[in-house]
Amino acid sequence: MLTKTLENPNQLNTDEKDDVVVTLIEGDGIGPEIIGQTIRILDYAKSGIQFEKIEAGSSVYLSGILSGIGENAWDTIRQYPTILKGPITTPRGKGYKSLNVTIRKTLGLYANVRPAKTYDPFIKTNHSGTDIVIIRENEEDTYAGIEHRQTREVTQCLKLITVPGTEKIVRYAFEFARSNGRKKITCMVKDNIMKITDGMFANIFLTIAKEYPEIEAESMIIDIGAALLANRPQKFDVILAPNLYGDILSDIAAEVTGSVGMCGSANIGDMVSMFEAVHGSAPDIAGKNIANPTAVIKATVMMLTHLGKPGKAKLIRNAVLKTLEDGYRTTDIYQNEKNTILVGTKEYADAIIDRLGKDPNVLTASELVKPKSFQLSLSNQKEKKELVGVDVFLDIPNNRNPDVLGKNIESIAEQFLHLKMITNRGVKVYPKGQKETFLTDHFRCRFVSPTGGKIQHKDITAVLTILEAKGYDFIKTENLYEFDGVPGYSLGQGE
Repeated sequence: MLTKTLENPNQLNTDEKDDVVVTLIEGDGIGPEIIGQTIRILDYAKSGIQFEKIEAGSSVYLSGILSGIGENAWDTIRQYPTILKGPITTPRGKGYKSLNVTIRKTLGLYANVRPAKTYDPFIKTNHSGTDIVIIRENEEDTYAGIEHRQTREVTQCLKLITVPGTEKIVRYAFEFARSNGRKKITCMVKDNIMKITDGMFANIFLTIAKEYPEIEAESMIIDIGAALLANRPQKFDVILAPNLYGDILSDIAAEVTGSVGMCGSANIGDMVSMFEAVHGSAPDIAGKNIANPTAVIKATVMMLTHLGKPGKAKLIRNAVLKTLEDGYRTTDIYQNEKNTILVGTKEYADAIIDRLGKDPNVLTASELVKPKSFQLSLSNQKEKKELVGVDVFLDIPNNRNPDVLGKNIESIAEQFLHLKMITNRGVKVYPKGQKETFLTDHFRCRFVSPTGGKIQHKDITAVLTILEAKGYDFIKTENLYEFDGVPGYSLGQGE
């Protein structure tokens, strides 16, 4: 028989009494429900957590603030730099910015930590024995949000990977692994294609790995890595990835270990940290008392450890595990099996509160110890930087004959720079292109010194002035640099 009687909170362990004020964002959709039940659990656990609520999300968007967060909220966060956040709905439509991305980038929350663990035999999974942590770079990559529509047919999204940003997340990953007794880190990138951006991420990873000889380090192509994660997740321990890949991998990890509703998340910065569920706001089930609060509860457990309250973290974590062992299930994880009972959001929280102070019989979970601080060193290295060329991007809506275009541009620009090649969507079309290549209105013209070596900025402006005078619409330029003689740009065919 499953009990619903709540224990007297005064009978619970009352250590770690110091109060800590945390900034609270209730969120949208199911956010207020799951956050509300989590706060009830914290109160019964005598956690010593007090909340300062700020308005952010849907109501702020609808007031006309496109970022989803008001100016006064930043002052609250500075005063109380730990945030517990419910899921947010970003309205569809032009101009609205993701609040999650805004907070992470504005506050420098560079490390996203997402544990994923199976709870077999109590939560059904095809991958028993999985216990992994995804550590995702949280500020850079395509999530920088720098996009342009350059022609009628072509848009672009910039992928930004920096040396200090990469070094921070790599060092955090190794310190996390060392502090938490993890034995292996797998870095997942696509450096066989994106040789400069992902290549730099992988190279920094392998360089720093030499400082941690006790931790096995491997670099893996993201496509095979994602396939292995979906099919054999037990082979992984800690997975490190740039922003976009990490976002995708963490959702795969959540699904293969049981449910996205079971995974919490920490966003760690040097001054501010934010804790939240991995899942979204699920407005279709809001107010129906069926949402699973486990993810945000687990995020809160991570928050308690971060705040120096490991005893309270363990108290709540064990109560959650005991609740799962005793058969309580919300809709997303209910399988109508023997000795299980389907409950709503509030009733699930009641069961957890009833088990505060009790230990699970079978299930275990690690505490995820806070990593030690570290210093950056790689970004201070000096390299000789030389300007050796320029890529000029042209909008050619009509008469897209690469041979004609190439010969015309050569004839008007050769007194300043040599036209080395023209590409369309990254494929060389001049000189000696292939007639089968599909063409858009977006051509990249690569100019270099006629004699080799360095060029000057005045050479570039001279070429641009001539192109404009001849009626060419240049939509973007990208200077080409060498660093200690190594090209800092992707090479074309034959280069």
